[in-house]
Amino acid sequence: MKYKNKLIEVRGLTKSFKNGDKETHVLKGIDFTVEEGEFIAIIGRSGAGKSTFLYQLSLLDEPTSGEIIVFGTDTHAMTPDEKTMFRLNQLGYVFQDYALLPDLTAEENVALPLMMQGKSKMVAYTEAHTALERVGLGHRFTNLPGQLSGGEQQRVSVARALAHKPQILFADEPTANLDNESSRTVMELFEEIHAQGQTIIMVTHEEEYSMLAKRVVKLDDGRVISDKRN
Repeated sequence: MKYKNKLIEVRGLTKSFKNGDKETHVLKGIDFTVEEGEFIAIIGRSGAGKSTFLYQLSLLDEPTSGEIIVFGTDTHAMTPDEKTMFRLNQLGYVFQDYALLPDLTAEENVALPLMMQGKSKMVAYTEAHTALERVGLGHRFTNLPGQLSGGEQQRVSVARALAHKPQILFADEPTANLDNESSRTVMELFEEIHAQGQTIIMVTHEEEYSMLAKRVVKLDDGRVISDKRN
C-alpha cells in the first residue's frame, strides 16, 4: 500500500515516572513515524511501555523529552487548551474500559463530544445516529450503557471516536474486557473502517488481533525491537 503523507513523527521520545527518589524509565529514546492510512498494532509483554507510548502519540500525556510532530505541528509548543481542542477535533480514542458516561444513552454519549466542538444539538444527534448505525447499533440509540453488553458498549465507544471523522483513531487494548465473539466483532469493525481509509494505532496483547493490522511494532523495555509490515 502506498501511503499519502506522514501524520506523526517522533524523535528521541523518552518518558520517566518519579516516585520519591526512585525514577522509572518507561520509554527510552524512541524514533517513530506514522503515515496516513496505516493500521498499526503495538505489541509487547506487560510493562514494555505499550500504553505509555500510545498516550504520548495521542497527546494524552507529556513526554519527559523528545519531539512529537503531529500533522506538521510541534506539539511541545502547544498550550494545554490547544492540545485539548486538537484532541477533540482531530483525534479519536477507544479505551479498554469503554469510558462511557453511565447516565447518558448511546446517542447522548456519541453526540456529547460533537456538541463540545460547537455543533448544534440537531447536527450532533444526526451525526451520532450515523456513527451508531455504522457500527451496527442503529437499534440501540436510547439504551443506557448498563443496558448494553460489553461488546455493544465498546462499539458505542468506537462510534463516539469516529463520529467527528478523526484523522487518527487510537485504541488501547480495545478487546481486553470482551469475550471472543465480541472481540472478533470489534476487530472486524476496525478492519472495515481501515479499509475505508481510517488511520488506526492500536495497542493489543492479543497476537491474533495484531496480525490483522498492516504493521506490527513490538516494544520491549521501552524500546522498539521490531517493526514489520504484514
